[in-house]
Amino acid sequence: MSKHLSDLLLTPAEMAAVDAAAAASGIDSFGLMERAGAAVAAAALRLHPGALRFAVFCGPGNNGGDAYVAARHLHESGARVALFHLGDPVRLKGDAARARTGCALEGQELDLYRPETGDVVIDGLFGAGLGREVSADVRALIERVTEASIPVLAIDLPSGLDGRTGKVLGAAFRACNTITFMTRKPGHLLMPGRELCGELEVFDIGIPARIVRAEAGGLIAENTPDAWKSALPAEQLETHKYKRGHLVVFSGEADKTGAARMSAISGLKAGAGLVTIAAPRAAMAANAAHLTAVMLHAIDDEADLGDWLSDKRLQTFVLGPGFGIGARARGFVSALADRHLVLDADGISSFKDDPQQLFDLFRGEPRLVLTPHEGEFARLFPDIGGDDGLGKVDKAVAASRRANAAIIYKGADTVIAAPDGRALINTNAPVWLATAGSGDVLAGIIGGLLAQGLPAFEAAAAGVWLHGEAGQRAGKGLTAEELAAEVLPL
Repeated sequence: MSKHLSDLLLTPAEMAAVDAAAAASGIDSFGLMERAGAAVAAAALRLHPGALRFAVFCGPGNNGGDAYVAARHLHESGARVALFHLGDPVRLKGDAARARTGCALEGQELDLYRPETGDVVIDGLFGAGLGREVSADVRALIERVTEASIPVLAIDLPSGLDGRTGKVLGAAFRACNTITFMTRKPGHLLMPGRELCGELEVFDIGIPARIVRAEAGGLIAENTPDAWKSALPAEQLETHKYKRGHLVVFSGEADKTGAARMSAISGLKAGAGLVTIAAPRAAMAANAAHLTAVMLHAIDDEADLGDWLSDKRLQTFVLGPGFGIGARARGFVSALADRHLVLDADGISSFKDDPQQLFDLFRGEPRLVLTPHEGEFARLFPDIGGDDGLGKVDKAVAASRRANAAIIYKGADTVIAAPDGRALINTNAPVWLATAGSGDVLAGIIGGLLAQGLPAFEAAAAGVWLHGEAGQRAGKGLTAEELAAEVLPL
């Protein structure tokens, strides 16, 4: 479990349960709203000292209540404030109604807002709890603010974003800054939510940690070492190369050997004790010309592979980079069904016509890691990938359960999922990682970690994180070779 509340991710439903539990424990819920609104006002004054006017948008729920408190504090600080409300403020209930009563400013209908030079918008319309598309008038307002390039400070989450999935529900503000309370939501990290939030700050409004942790499901988290370091094998002073595992990477034909070498070198750098490239005999010379620390073994067909697999020390394999799509790949995967396997690229595409054939091979303890990008995911899981009602985390978890595999659903917001429902959202990957060969490096890192004994999900998550760290070290304009050179073991 994460040490800090700000490291946790709570869904909007879990956060609502936290609020309810706090109120049930006797905590003054209006006091929490008061601290939230005051934090927003303080942030607005700190971030926008030159603002000529704060246009505060107040929604029909508690997010609007936070905004009324913020407006009051801004007004009392001497700032010029204009208040705009969505719907009839007389219909507000509970703490939000009390916040409105305590704010002396007269509000106007939301559609009366017109951008002025020097404006800063405080967005308190919906927060993280929005569950349906925004109305036409709110969409028009968002477009007006966006076209005028007015800076937006969002309360909890930019309005129009789904706090669970990070999806845009019709239209959403692009905030310069977002202030949220106690913990982040998945929508703060998932795309496009991550970009639309701008700079994110988590403010502690005083809900006891025990209450927050009690409601946190813990199934969704950010991909940090805290999430998987307990699974790392204890370091041994007198380790043997076989104890750190033997990784095998399958090579493609003679003119397609580079991808496998990229994976093999990355597996070695990630800490595997031994790495062998298994190549067709016709590709041995092409590989040998470029390898020193990596071994070579000739494998032409399933018969060769079957003979070699009698060596039970061979437990971990990477298949896919540059391998070629088709029956040969499917046959090799079938032979490896009782071993640990990272299936990438061509390996995944080889099962696009009958994904269930792949899934049926790997039952029992999860031994398979799949690394699909958007297109490959849609081919392996067409119904899940095409379900617009599901967010990326939900899709990854559903796919993981079906495949009984650790799934790395790649993208700017890569999600790693396990069949037991756990999911991690990765955030450390720089945009320049999207380069040819980057996926080959990732597959090799994961293979290297699997070879050292990490379970499939932890190897996948740690591999994605190490890949991001290597990308940060390699810097802009990296090539896959430079990326592989920057891989460090855990």
